[in-house]
Amino acid sequence: MDRTSKDPVVALHMGRGGNASGKAATRRGAGQTPPPANDTSGQGMKAPASPRAEPIAPASQAEPCPDAASTVYDTLDHAMHASIARYSHGLSPAALMGAWFDWAMHIAAAPGKRLQLAEKAADKARRHARFVAHCAGSAEKQSPCIEPLPQDDRFRGDAWQAMPFNVIYQGFLLQQQWWHNAVTGVPGVTAEHERQLQFLTRQLLDTVSPSNFLPTNPEVLQKTRDEAGMNLVRGAQNFLQDLQATANNAPPADTADFQPGRNVAVTPGKVVYRNRLIELIQYAPLTKTVRPEPILIVPAWIMKYYILDLSPQNSLVKYLVGQGYTVFMISWKNPGAGDRDLTMEDYRQLGVMAALDAIKTIVPDRKIHAAGYCLGGTLLAIAAAEIARGVDEPFASLSLLASQVDFTEPGEMQLFINESQLSFLDSVMWKQGFLDTTQMAGAFQMLRSNDLIWSRAIRNYLMGERRPMNDLMAWNADGTRMPHAMHSEYLRKLYLDNDLAEGRFDIDGRPVALSDIRAPIFAVGTMKDHVAPWPSVFKIQALTDTDVTFALTSGGHNAGIVSEPGRPRRFYRVRTKAAADRHVDPQTWVAETEAKDGSWWEAWLAWLDARSGASAAPPDTGNPQGGYPVLGDAPGTYVFQK
Repeated sequence: MDRTSKDPVVALHMGRGGNASGKAATRRGAGQTPPPANDTSGQGMKAPASPRAEPIAPASQAEPCPDAASTVYDTLDHAMHASIARYSHGLSPAALMGAWFDWAMHIAAAPGKRLQLAEKAADKARRHARFVAHCAGSAEKQSPCIEPLPQDDRFRGDAWQAMPFNVIYQGFLLQQQWWHNAVTGVPGVTAEHERQLQFLTRQLLDTVSPSNFLPTNPEVLQKTRDEAGMNLVRGAQNFLQDLQATANNAPPADTADFQPGRNVAVTPGKVVYRNRLIELIQYAPLTKTVRPEPILIVPAWIMKYYILDLSPQNSLVKYLVGQGYTVFMISWKNPGAGDRDLTMEDYRQLGVMAALDAIKTIVPDRKIHAAGYCLGGTLLAIAAAEIARGVDEPFASLSLLASQVDFTEPGEMQLFINESQLSFLDSVMWKQGFLDTTQMAGAFQMLRSNDLIWSRAIRNYLMGERRPMNDLMAWNADGTRMPHAMHSEYLRKLYLDNDLAEGRFDIDGRPVALSDIRAPIFAVGTMKDHVAPWPSVFKIQALTDTDVTFALTSGGHNAGIVSEPGRPRRFYRVRTKAAADRHVDPQTWVAETEAKDGSWWEAWLAWLDARSGASAAPPDTGNPQGGYPVLGDAPGTYVFQK
């Protein structure tokens, strides 16, 4: 396959336009000659064609053009949806109205439920009235009539326990509880619509929380008195600064202090391969000898790769290199409108398979430890299952970090995954050619609106405080895009239809099976993950017939993975399930597995060491004779694409 920007791709239109329009290139078989030298210019990727794969047929050759009238109709539909999305923040009004209509019709036909809600409203009003009377009649602190949810920290400060603020927040919590009762347990409402209504009512109630307003937030009032209102002056300045940054599509303040290659992503290495989708970085050894098996890390393309190579003190790459491993890292291109037709198969071929081919040439005759993070782990599992159908097994082990392969329980992400929402989202991507980083960030923020929206607004604009920027926050602001065809295919085939776990995910016309994987697996889940909930990650144990070591660590989707040794208040659980062992459910696993203080990195390193050979001299960087010359220093060029 040509390694240049001229590589043909498979056109895939997942909305009303149809399905895949061609077969992807086949993987190079074992024993074929290595590719010629790839581009060394850094930008213009012109290189001789590689014998590793057959070219991908253009869409025009693979499938007849659709009827012109049908194309016009589809274009009208897409244009309408894309226009509406500008005002609905990417959410489908049809999906939201369907949930509301389902609830409204069923509660109208449920007099018993309505009577129960009326009784609950009267009971809550009496409880609140008694609480107000007790507070007014006694100077002593009164026990609350309702406690906040465990994850709700808005009203835990001492200032909230004094009159009148305790009365205000107690009334709000009672109202919040009543609305939860109102939208749940209505006979006949589907579980999906019930979850959507819970989400919507939570979003609406969070906007009117007393903590969000100056007159009803005692902590903000005290801050204002202490500083004679200067906190509000600073808050206004912060607001105008953020408003200007948003209007100019600029990164948040202070992110310039964390630049790849300067103070993050600084582990020494070289770019040894480049194609239209990836750069492959080979890191320089930090020890005199290294393990013979190299490590390939496949990060998610929803994020810049250097989440795993942040500052030197919390870089997973530096940790592995410092422990005597040769590490390779994929750095994904940030796709634009011209990449709209890149598919999941292109990401597998041009990403994982191309990187494996390069490593097998640079470090020949060695098994490879492959690790994937988030979507990268899902793609790695797909690639490993496809490879397992043949005779060439390149893996010494597979590690899946916060990666799902079964999407039946994807947590609150499923609120955005239904046919109506995906059709609407497909129109948004159809217009742009990609899903923009701000659209993805908005969905993730709404899942945790208290933590990521309102508490931040209170701190920045009412308290007048800026949380000091750190490397993880700066990385989080360095967003990426998702090409139209790939993201539509990913959401439909995996999230909506769960094709991979259920044996329907096809490669070259044949479904792949996770049960074919024979390499041992190390899977990591994080306890507070709202992107890949750990019980969903845990399902890899039931879907494979190989030994699986599962680690559950404290923290969330990002901070739980970036959890270097020495960080305080970190703990994890880890246990191995042999292929012949009985499967247990997640909660039983937690109850039976002892928690250990420290970083899961150390447990993973011990696991890798046990599956690696004796140390020897480090390999050369790249292999010019084999077609993999050094193209430049890490972190490469793709990481700087905006």
